[in-house]
Amino acid sequence: MSAEATNAVNVVIETLPRFEGFVYPNESGPHPLWGFLIVIYPYITGLVAGAFIMASLVRVFRVKALEPVYRLSLLTALAFLLCAPLPLLFHLGHPERSYQIMITPHLTSPMAIFGFVYAWYLMAVLLLELWFDYRQDFVEWARITPGWRGIIYRAFTLGVTDTSERAVALDMKMSWIISIIGIPSAFLLHGYVGFIFGSIKANPWWGNVLMPIIFILSAMVSGIALCVFNYMVLSWVRRRELDMRCLDVMGMFLFYALVVDAAIEALDWIHRAYSAVEGFHVMEYMARERLFYTLSIGQLAVGTVVPLLLLGALQILRKRVPELFRKRIYFTSAVLILIGVFAMRWNVVMGGQYFSKSLRGVMSYKLEFAGVEGWFMGMILLALPFVILTVLIKLFLSEQLPTSGHVPHPPTAPLETGASAPRPAGA
Repeated sequence: MSAEATNAVNVVIETLPRFEGFVYPNESGPHPLWGFLIVIYPYITGLVAGAFIMASLVRVFRVKALEPVYRLSLLTALAFLLCAPLPLLFHLGHPERSYQIMITPHLTSPMAIFGFVYAWYLMAVLLLELWFDYRQDFVEWARITPGWRGIIYRAFTLGVTDTSERAVALDMKMSWIISIIGIPSAFLLHGYVGFIFGSIKANPWWGNVLMPIIFILSAMVSGIALCVFNYMVLSWVRRRELDMRCLDVMGMFLFYALVVDAAIEALDWIHRAYSAVEGFHVMEYMARERLFYTLSIGQLAVGTVVPLLLLGALQILRKRVPELFRKRIYFTSAVLILIGVFAMRWNVVMGGQYFSKSLRGVMSYKLEFAGVEGWFMGMILLALPFVILTVLIKLFLSEQLPTSGHVPHPPTAPLETGASAPRPAGA
């Protein structure tokens, strides 16, 4: 037997244990086309959208109890947005050619449209809102801060140093307008990811009109949970007392968002089971076997049922539960929801690639340690936004820097200006 034939036989022997049932020969590759990095990509973009929605509750909807986490939510959205395209670039393998997506428009491709959506959300929404919100502070910080940090703050003013009441009022008005524009932009940023999967009609796991809605709702849930997590960790690191009113309101919104998300996903599965379209038997088998741990345990039990019970109990018995236990319940629920939403992303991305196009066979996937698609690289990409967020907090949420003390409400609300005011942790 020739060397080529021997290698071919060895490949067949190695890949056969991955298959069960009838699988087409062209599906017998070493691994699925979309791996671990494509799981991380929609997860990070969802956290961006959810964190921005949390900030919009203060800016647009006047939820004053959430003011302590307003700026922290915006910085969280920025840190994760900066890392959002990295999983795609590493997956494609040629990051030096990524600029071509912006100079060669292809409006009929949902994947290509990401470049436009990303650029719009980063430059025209998030960075502008942060600049208008921080401009008055940049002017003051540039005046009192020596060294390289003072140079950074001076550069961020962009030469606009007017801090009169009229100028600050204009900043607040512009920031409010941008926040209103940013809400549908946040839905567009993450909803299009669900559109990519939902538009694949030939795949019964993905082809579903509810897929964009499910992605948007899960993004809101995960983003609010991330803000709860960041706020509590930041307060503990700084050894500052948590604002329980703020934490209770965050927990309330997290609970309501989780209820709606769980209801829509349950409706999706009920509709699939009732209609019993072609391929549902494969989906049922995968839910029981291939995806049992990530779907039934991770997404359903850990990420949905347990947080619903914990947060729901607090909504009913909030006044009877001591603050210490409430803090632990909020923190535990936030962590479980973050794990559950990540499991949901895994189930969507990998689940649609597990079964054969014949609908009579399934495949498996072994996550490796090393390599571009390995879990080590994935953990680095998941940790990188937190590193960037730490730097942003050092620069823009330092306890040593005074703040303007204005309340980020719509322009119809009275504007508070004047002397610097103390700020809760994360404000």
